[in-house]
Amino acid sequence: MRLATVVREPATRSHTTPLLFVHGAWHGAWCWEEFFLPYFAQHGYVACALDLRGHGKSGERERLRWMSIANYVSDLAEVARQMENPPVVIGHSMGGLVVQKYLESHQAPAGVLLASVPPGGVLRLTLSIARRHPLCFLQANLTLGLYPIVATPQLTREAFFSANMPEEQLKTYYAHIQNESFRAYLDMLALNLPRPRKIKIPMLVLGAEKDTIFTRKEVAATARAYATQAQIFPNMAHDMMLEKDWEAVARCILEWLDSQGI
Repeated sequence: MRLATVVREPATRSHTTPLLFVHGAWHGAWCWEEFFLPYFAQHGYVACALDLRGHGKSGERERLRWMSIANYVSDLAEVARQMENPPVVIGHSMGGLVVQKYLESHQAPAGVLLASVPPGGVLRLTLSIARRHPLCFLQANLTLGLYPIVATPQLTREAFFSANMPEEQLKTYYAHIQNESFRAYLDMLALNLPRPRKIKIPMLVLGAEKDTIFTRKEVAATARAYATQAQIFPNMAHDMMLEKDWEAVARCILEWLDSQGI
């Protein structure tokens, strides 16, 4: 199976530890490519993002609805194994869950979670979507695919972006939004939740004040599970790497990596 990656090499490599970025549901490596990969490459890191199987330019899109979180963890492990040194793993949303599950059985210098699925899973989110958009939720269950939940630019904005994001920018990102695995959703709901006690490495947990996917309370619970405190970015929606103030998030990660000697 072909796993596509996007890599940005620094002009001068000042860090030996690479960074590996993992996208969330409905997304692909494209969400890191515009801002985060160039930013970290400019600061001396090899920065890599992968398309999980069934996403972006990776293979097996025709089998997407049956892909599990364990499959996605295998993808992350495969790409990490090919890197020169074990990478810091950085996950957004569902990608944050993939990172957590990966770290249960793989070594890494550190982990970073952005607006991540919490260790308690997505039950609250499921009930919220069912209440706000019952027809979309029903269609997702009937088709065994999650695309109906984000099927219009308006739904995509509500889920991922700030209300004041320019329409043209929203349309650009919406064009990349794709279906997501129903099996992976079931894993996030109950079947394959994280076990934080198995993870002993430093973890940075970040959240967004105006995130409609995961609440500040859920982000705080994730941080507590890893014996740290969450940092919440004001006036920011779920897709922290694409929001207007993305650089504040990237700078926070950069400073934290420096504090860890990475």
